[in-house]
Amino acid sequence: MFGQFENLEEKLMELEGKLADPSILGNQADYSKVAKEHSRVSKLHEAYSRFKNTEQELVENRELLQDEDDEEMRELIKSEITELTRQVNELENALRIILLPKDPNDEKNILLEIRAGTGGDEAALFVSDLFKMYSRYSDSKRWKVEILSSNPIGIGGFKEIIALISGKQVYSQLKFESGVHRVQRVPETETQGRIHTSAVTVAVLPEAEEVELHIDPNELRIDVFRSSGPGGQSVNTTDSAIRITHLPSGLIVTCQDEKSQHKNKAQAMKVMRSRLLAQIQQEQHDRISEERKSQIGSGDRSERIRTYNFPHGRMTDHRINLTLYKLDDIMLGKLDNVIHPLITFYQAEALKTLQ
Repeated sequence: MFGQFENLEEKLMELEGKLADPSILGNQADYSKVAKEHSRVSKLHEAYSRFKNTEQELVENRELLQDEDDEEMRELIKSEITELTRQVNELENALRIILLPKDPNDEKNILLEIRAGTGGDEAALFVSDLFKMYSRYSDSKRWKVEILSSNPIGIGGFKEIIALISGKQVYSQLKFESGVHRVQRVPETETQGRIHTSAVTVAVLPEAEEVELHIDPNELRIDVFRSSGPGGQSVNTTDSAIRITHLPSGLIVTCQDEKSQHKNKAQAMKVMRSRLLAQIQQEQHDRISEERKSQIGSGDRSERIRTYNFPHGRMTDHRINLTLYKLDDIMLGKLDNVIHPLITFYQAEALKTLQ
């Protein structure tokens, strides 16, 4: 299974030669591509070397055990063999994960779209809460969050908010957040203390670059109109808001947060491009078998993926039966205890196809 790792040292030397090549150094795009590949191969080489060295130590300790007569030394060697066996298994599993087919979107920035579902104003308020949660998590990862579009209501919530999150491997960390997020709590407006259940949908779309997807301008209808705020309040007195309709698919994107029509158009095109790419990828994804779907996750928004129960301080992710009584910390953006188990689960499911 690991035969392909045997020539990593040769590959590493080849890439180091390219990094010193003046023709590569003079081209920023080529240099960036080679440097990225060099970093990837370096990590593979380091992981494979650790595996081989630990495996060799294990073999040597087993040979020592056969030749050792002193009982006290035998116990020490047995203890060492137990620890080395554990390390070999861990390193082997890490290498198996490296062998998994790469999601081409893992390195990308994302468009995060959060929308109020059932629950009226309470759902809109939870849109705001979830956006703050993801923003705080992004801050902890040193990712940049830029609001592209929002539809606020007068009490501090949002019917919808769309943001671009940029940084290192954003999609790989947040791609399993897509779906229906359910909240159970007593709304601030509830006078009798009754618990309400509301729902919010989250969509995580990989940012589409222009080179990945060509959109024919003739297939777009662009309308301009005057921005308005909550309750119809006018935001500005110029026609700066933009609505873009992709005629073949019927997709519609509206942006009005900026005062500049040009900026709103650019942001709307970012959203449109990513939604179209996601639609194309979903169509391809739908052609994959149901078994494969279950292993990599469908991101279907109709699935209730998570419940936030405020009266009990509990969060439950229904896909992996994970329950944490740390809701306050989670809402403050401390999401690693949620995200890492999800990544591990889906990696384990994908590993089954290699066995």
